[in-house]
Amino acid sequence: MPDPWTVETITTEKVAKTIDHSLLRPELTLDEVLAGCDLAAAYQVASVCCRPLDVGHCRDALEGSGVLVGTVVGFPHGSSTTAIKAAEAELALDDGAAELDMVLPIGWLRSKKDAYVQDDIAAVVAVARDRDAIVKVILENAYLTDEEKVRGCQLAEQAGADYVKTSTGYAPSGSTMDDLRLMRASVSERVKIKAAGGIRTLDLLIEGLNAGMDRCGATATAAIIDDLKARQGR
Repeated sequence: MPDPWTVETITTEKVAKTIDHSLLRPELTLDEVLAGCDLAAAYQVASVCCRPLDVGHCRDALEGSGVLVGTVVGFPHGSSTTAIKAAEAELALDDGAAELDMVLPIGWLRSKKDAYVQDDIAAVVAVARDRDAIVKVILENAYLTDEEKVRGCQLAEQAGADYVKTSTGYAPSGSTMDDLRLMRASVSERVKIKAAGGIRTLDLLIEGLNAGMDRCGATATAAIIDDLKARQGR
């Protein structure tokens, strides 16, 4: 097992490439979204995660920057039908998205409709696979028992998803370290873990990485990376 990350050992690049800069708030103006793209490019984060109607604008703003464009599917409740989610995924990819954060059907997971949940995820995965895109499956852990979290993670892996993700950031609570450890233990090494809702500081990001997280959604991107530079004397 590798040594845990610390403020002293982690690099700015590692922190930046852990972050999906979130541009999902419903009230954001287009100018604010584009400013978020400028920030994401300046800090060289992994991606921006924007609203579906902003994908084309973010694609153009980030062209050549090395920062990917991600968007959401079935957001934030996961209650769209599978056909709508697949169509939404197709349109997002047509507009230039490279990563899709989809919400699984939360209530139907709780209802033990496992075959439907798996097929729902698989339909979006099938669209993404044809376009070499990444699929991250949002469980929305605030509404789930530990058993449901484990089952949701396993169904996502069986459906071919690339990541499982804790939250939308719009439920009563977001990611916890206990959830990150539980999710990491529930899937194979092939599947990565994304946290959302609550990773607002450098210390929490490092703690999340040590708990098994691979990516996190963040709005405090600049504060997190600037804090690392300051604490490392750069």
